[in-house]
Amino acid sequence: MMDNDEVISNLNTLVETCKDGEVGFRDCANHVRDAQVKMLLEERARGCATAAQELQDLVRVRGGDPEKSTSFMADLHRRWVDIKASVKGNDDAMILNECERGEDVAVRSYGKVLDKPLPPEVRVVVERQYQGVLRNHDQVKSLRNQARARSSPDH
Repeated sequence: MMDNDEVISNLNTLVETCKDGEVGFRDCANHVRDAQVKMLLEERARGCATAAQELQDLVRVRGGDPEKSTSFMADLHRRWVDIKASVKGNDDAMILNECERGEDVAVRSYGKVLDKPLPPEVRVVVERQYQGVLRNHDQVKSLRNQARARSSPDH
């Protein structure tokens, strides 16, 4: 079993991941044109915010100081999305592709933490949230594929 400081550090890594997801989904929602996709992405952003809050509460319960910010890499990714969107004219498939790349990072981040010997009460929360991350990833991938199909010359 890992010590309390390690548990807090791992939880804070996931808080940052959730904050990255929240801001990333919101950013993508601001760039897509399809109203239904925009609503779904905004809903995902709210889900990430809720997940971050739940993890921050776990950090507090363990006596830690919860992470409150996004990562440097997520900030760079958002700027990349902004630049690509302005150059390509807000192509929904491209934006969803970037959104999926962000979710790939979240899947890896949760996977790394789940590989560690977490206390059972923490593992339950992280595993449940991981299932949500996997659903987000699959949904974004599906939306991206639909957007690609709509924008293909054959369609």
